[in-house]
Amino acid sequence: MRKMTEATLASKILIVDDKPVNVDLLETMLMIAGFKNIRSTTEPRDVQQMYSNDQFDLILLDIRMPHMDGFEVMMELAKVIEGDYLPVLVLTAQQDMETRMRALELGAIDYVTKPFDSNEVLNRIHNILLIRKLFNERKDYAQLLEKKVEERTRELLRRTIELEQTRHAIIRCLGRAGEYRDNETGNHVIRMSKSSKVLAMAAGLDEQRAELIVNASPMHDIGKIGIPDAILLKPGKLDADEWEIMQRHVAIGGEILSQDDSELMKMAYTIAMSHHEKWDGSGYPRGIKGEAIPIEGRISAICDVFDALTSERPYKKAWSVEDALALIAENSGSHFDPKLVVLFKKVLPDILKIREHYSDTNGA
Repeated sequence: MRKMTEATLASKILIVDDKPVNVDLLETMLMIAGFKNIRSTTEPRDVQQMYSNDQFDLILLDIRMPHMDGFEVMMELAKVIEGDYLPVLVLTAQQDMETRMRALELGAIDYVTKPFDSNEVLNRIHNILLIRKLFNERKDYAQLLEKKVEERTRELLRRTIELEQTRHAIIRCLGRAGEYRDNETGNHVIRMSKSSKVLAMAAGLDEQRAELIVNASPMHDIGKIGIPDAILLKPGKLDADEWEIMQRHVAIGGEILSQDDSELMKMAYTIAMSHHEKWDGSGYPRGIKGEAIPIEGRISAICDVFDALTSERPYKKAWSVEDALALIAENSGSHFDPKLVVLFKKVLPDILKIREHYSDTNGA
């Protein structure tokens, strides 16, 4: 018999035979060979529970037993073994091919007929336990690899979410930086963006696109950073030259936002470049009209104007909701998309909730 390692001799072995004399014979053989963890039973009905408790590395199993034969024992074991094979060596006096084939078909690893040679059985046990060891090592490695993949996936997801949150935070901060120059708290960009999402959903845009709008629209007037204070904060009407300079904030914003090709920044660029366009083509910078104006720009235009009108600025008092709605209705079909104006009125209660929650006095 080949020399067995300490790890092999420490394997957990269960002997199942209804005849005590056979059990004693096998126990003695295994102890002489140096095996240390041997258990036995003459009651086959206990095997399933014993295996569930101890996860044996090998079961030496008889076939012909009362109450439950070896075939039934293997079928019961198969119910509790997951991701494993039946570690069964059949030792039986049955020598017919039908019994042998059925045992192997039910999952037995090997089959030895009685009377058997001790050295042969020990060598077969050694081979089975060696295969068992390799199987367990492969299973452990697979589980370790799966765990590492899960950990890396979770870490990658965490970093992706963190990166996305950081990107959104930067966009909100830059958006507020642009607005902060003509709005005391900068909450305008929050109200405008959240209102834009409400209107986008009402207009039938899907959740993903509406979410892009809410995260991209705070950048709609980022180009104001490049406009001189004397013009941006001028109380009263701008003259022609001043108005021309003011309009440049769209091109400035477009230049800032065109430096990144992510989906979010592309949306921010689209909104920045189109939210000053008008339904009748009289807007800027390109003078496009109707549905040629991206719907994101048309949505942002209404929400931007409504919030700007109802917000107090250094150069003007806040309009009432009624007066702001009247101006939007008056400009339906000229400045604003008439269909979106109708939808805006329908979602006004939600818009007003946003306005109240993110009021300049409540903070962001």
